[in-house]
Amino acid sequence: MIHTLSIDIETRSKIDITKSWVYRYAEDPDFDILLFGVSVNGGPVTVYDLACGEKLPEEILEAIVSDDVTKYAYNASFERICISKWLGKQGFLNPKSWRCDMVWAAYNGLPLALAQVGTVLGLERQKMTEGRALIRYFCIPAPSDATDGMFSDEETSHFHSPADAPEKWALFKAYNKRDVEVEMAIQERLRSYPAPESVWDEYHQDQEINDRGIRIDRELVTQAIELDRISQARLMEKLKKLTGLENPNSVSQLKGYLEESGMQVESLGKKQVQAMLADAPGTLQEILELRLQSSKSSLKKYEAMKNAVCEDGRCRGMFQFYGANRSGRWAGRLIQLQNLPQNHMADLNEARELVKAGDAEMLELLYPSIPEVLSELIRTAFVPEAGKKFIVADFSAIEARVLAHLAGENWRAEVFRNGGDIYCASASQMFRVPVEKHGMNGHLRQKGKIAELALGYGGGVGALKAMGAIEMGLTEEELQPLVSMWREANPNIVNYWWKIDAAAKSVIRDHVPVEGGLVRFEYQHGMMFITLPSGRCLAYVKPKICENRYGGEGISYCGLTAQKKFERIESYGPKLVENITQAISRDILAHAMKTLRKERIVGHIHDEIILETEKDASVRYICEQMGRTPAWIPGLMLQADGYECEYYRKE
Repeated sequence: MIHTLSIDIETRSKIDITKSWVYRYAEDPDFDILLFGVSVNGGPVTVYDLACGEKLPEEILEAIVSDDVTKYAYNASFERICISKWLGKQGFLNPKSWRCDMVWAAYNGLPLALAQVGTVLGLERQKMTEGRALIRYFCIPAPSDATDGMFSDEETSHFHSPADAPEKWALFKAYNKRDVEVEMAIQERLRSYPAPESVWDEYHQDQEINDRGIRIDRELVTQAIELDRISQARLMEKLKKLTGLENPNSVSQLKGYLEESGMQVESLGKKQVQAMLADAPGTLQEILELRLQSSKSSLKKYEAMKNAVCEDGRCRGMFQFYGANRSGRWAGRLIQLQNLPQNHMADLNEARELVKAGDAEMLELLYPSIPEVLSELIRTAFVPEAGKKFIVADFSAIEARVLAHLAGENWRAEVFRNGGDIYCASASQMFRVPVEKHGMNGHLRQKGKIAELALGYGGGVGALKAMGAIEMGLTEEELQPLVSMWREANPNIVNYWWKIDAAAKSVIRDHVPVEGGLVRFEYQHGMMFITLPSGRCLAYVKPKICENRYGGEGISYCGLTAQKKFERIESYGPKLVENITQAISRDILAHAMKTLRKERIVGHIHDEIILETEKDASVRYICEQMGRTPAWIPGLMLQADGYECEYYRKE
């Protein structure tokens, strides 16, 4: 009897999966599964050569669709969606019987890439390096024929077949078999570090949300791309006339022109150009403004929507479970819902209609910048099904609430309990005067806000600058006093940083469990685990006490850097507090998503949930359900606010 399957497949499609992800990739008429590597109940791996006419045994086909058989795969959503399409299913295989080895590895602080995990764990058998070239040869048309995630019909009619290169095909089969073996070896290594069932339940809901997708206004997207093309051409013509350059879009050419005109130019990045604008004379100021308009990277999101949208008009696969290694938060994929531009226009409806009509002349007449209009409308490209609406609900100051609760900073808890403004309250506490928004000492609220955003996790002057303190009007001389005042106003938070720092060092040094308030530190087999109130753990690989960059005693562990390298990373109490606070905030969002599981969740962003609902659905009910405090963190004051809309937007 089959209890478990470990699966890896090799597939082909004319769709560029790096731009479109698996849902659209598997919709391609030329999509097919070429090789199907599988281990039954942990036994030897068999590779079924489907491209050469071999068939999967009936018992394996039955096991794949059975909810009673656990299926393991690395990045399992790929296998599940591809097999769903290959089987001819209308929807997708139920995710509840699938376990993802990548999620399991990420839960334990390991990298996301299979090859990296194998290297870090020092597995005897590693992923074969020949795989990338073999995939290029058998699974996709020649890259030179690719455009916009698609390939020309003439070129895609031919994929290399096994008969074209028998030796390569034999190596490809060996590669497929090895991947299953590596995945099984990872499973064996991680068996002592299981992810709790609650995490797998969250993963399954994540897959349900990804399968559901979110509808795209295709007319708006198509016209926005065309208007951007028209606008870019006009901007380039203006820049050519003003500069005389052959290609003013070239960084080196434009930089050289500006320097010859007497400007000091370090970079043509957005922040640097905005800084130069302050001192630029007339013509140069116009050139810099045109440069800002022409380089709005956010407009690429329309192309991402076009590439990712499925046949039914919905984008799927936009959320990666455990994409943020340190906290376990979700990461955005494809369109990156987590970093969409804000919308501040009062007349969104009118602007949307002009864009959908493709009326470039009227847009130029009514607005100073077409790229700016298109940027502000990106959110509005997400729309509900006909006859439905969106309800958008989010937590109010979730991280500030969690941090205050963890540290026992009671004055902050009182502010939240009474529905107060934390920025005003923080400024009032810092400056010892009443501060009211748009009222008494209202000018101090901005200082309270920047301090709240920058200083909760040990940040200093550098953190204030990174958060935009200078651009907000604060002077260099104000920054250090602001840091000192915030810390004096929040002594329990400051103490909590160093309590967590001491707990981590103690458990690393002595390997004896330590309580750190609402969290618990433990050391097991070269790993430090921080158990959160929810029962979920944060994992730190090979932690040790080290000398930090300032010559003092610090903490380090092995983890994934921003450059996607698995290297030793320095940390300390305040940074660990940030990990813990963000992780608990993430768990609260996951709890709210489970509470609202019967509703149609189509998106979520850190502290926000987007639901596609019936017209008579109640915003108040959704917010009440979302704001329920989990039983595992009693006493925490939560508040969820929401609104309804006919397309996605920020209120």
